[in-house]
Amino acid sequence: MDNIDKLLYEGLMKMKKCFNGLTVVNGELTSRCNKSCWCCGRRKIDSDYPEIAMNYGDMDIQLVEKIAKQLPTGIVVQLHDNGEPTLYPQLENALSFFNKHIKHFDTNGKLIVKKADEIIGKLDTMTISVIENDPESDEQYEMTKQFLDLKENKKPNLIFRLLGNVEKKERWYKLPGIVATRILHHPLGSFKYKKTPTIPEIGICLDLLNHLVIDRFGYVYPCVRFDPKREGVIGDANTTPLVEIWNGEKRRKLIKSHIKGDRTVSPICKKCEYWGVPTSYY
Repeated sequence: MDNIDKLLYEGLMKMKKCFNGLTVVNGELTSRCNKSCWCCGRRKIDSDYPEIAMNYGDMDIQLVEKIAKQLPTGIVVQLHDNGEPTLYPQLENALSFFNKHIKHFDTNGKLIVKKADEIIGKLDTMTISVIENDPESDEQYEMTKQFLDLKENKKPNLIFRLLGNVEKKERWYKLPGIVATRILHHPLGSFKYKKTPTIPEIGICLDLLNHLVIDRFGYVYPCVRFDPKREGVIGDANTTPLVEIWNGEKRRKLIKSHIKGDRTVSPICKKCEYWGVPTSYY
């Protein structure tokens, strides 16, 4: 092995020990939710997959800490997936594990006033998901205003994610925060969008290149696409270091397939129309 080959080999070995390209990790603190949204696939789970519905619950706090210790400093950690993070009984404790990261979660807002002391000053950014045709929309808006009054100038910065054709959308633009509009898709997955999703010019799903998702059991996925049957699992955080999963064969196989323009190698990718680029409703 000459000097150049040796350097290349050593570089590859070092890369296998790091999270090259990772920018966002979702850790699902809980799969429980206190809201029944018409656009959520959970309704289908509750009716057709009772064995999954009965397993709603919380991530073990020791697993939360274990995950935090493995992640590189400075990346975004989103502490949600399919559940409502404010329901997590040890929310403040969980947030304290990620002080070297940019902390965020997405919430329906029902408990943000009650949990204000656990959120204000401890979370960096927080998204309120506002959906079209929501009978609780006025209550959600008033709850958000109360939280803003409590928060004053302290963090988190708020993002109002308007999903679909939200009624009274103008009022959200008047609140201190960022408005992000999004198109809706089918409740059972990222397909049948109301508007064609944006495709990156490289032709590769950006989520696959920069994202990891860990559900409340510790199963690891390459994205947050709806996957009640766990068809897209690429590892288990309980038994395998996250860096090994990130650089593992299952994820590498997905990337190689996507580079070729083939999204059929995974059952989740096969039916998915999302490319890792959020698309605005307007």
